[in-house]
Amino acid sequence: MAGEGGVTASHVIKPLTPETFPAWLALAQKHNGVWGGCYCSYFHGDTEATVKSEYDGPTFKQRLVEEGVAHAALVFDGEHAIAWCEYGSSAELPGIYHRKQYDAGETTPAPWRITCFFVDRDHRRSGVAREALDGALELIALAGGGEVVSFPNELVRGKKTSSSFLHNGTRAMFEKAGFAFERHLGLRKTVMRKTIPPARA
Repeated sequence: MAGEGGVTASHVIKPLTPETFPAWLALAQKHNGVWGGCYCSYFHGDTEATVKSEYDGPTFKQRLVEEGVAHAALVFDGEHAIAWCEYGSSAELPGIYHRKQYDAGETTPAPWRITCFFVDRDHRRSGVAREALDGALELIALAGGGEVVSFPNELVRGKKTSSSFLHNGTRAMFEKAGFAFERHLGLRKTVMRKTIPPARA
């Protein structure tokens, strides 16, 4: 049962920081770097100080965290991170799928986007991805709020979809979190949007 702050009795949301990076890395390494070894770096671009091609996945991600340009809500079960939801600005996360199609229909770019989820194999199908999403929205509120856009998949009824295609969650999960459907991208991706008010001081 969720309580205040989008946590359960045993789960706590923490931001991805240099202090929580080791727990994030342990989760990624437990699953062989996740999503084919990308270490949740696929959507990131280069920065002035860090060029992706010059580093392995863990080092690249760590450098971005230290630079303050990699954001995620981590779900902790005790001392262990069991899930994350990656979010950030469009400048931080430029590498979205169907970007030309998205940009062509985007008249008012959102300051925030959500691009990736990952859940520990031992905690899947238990609502943890939704906890991570709620945690990301709370962290966005603490950062001043604003419009958030994401690109979840729309599932085909009666057709089983591999989790590898659901790295950005499902339309149904985002609808339950209050996001509004806007349009389709490609065959199965969607554009969904929600405005998050700033957190009260």
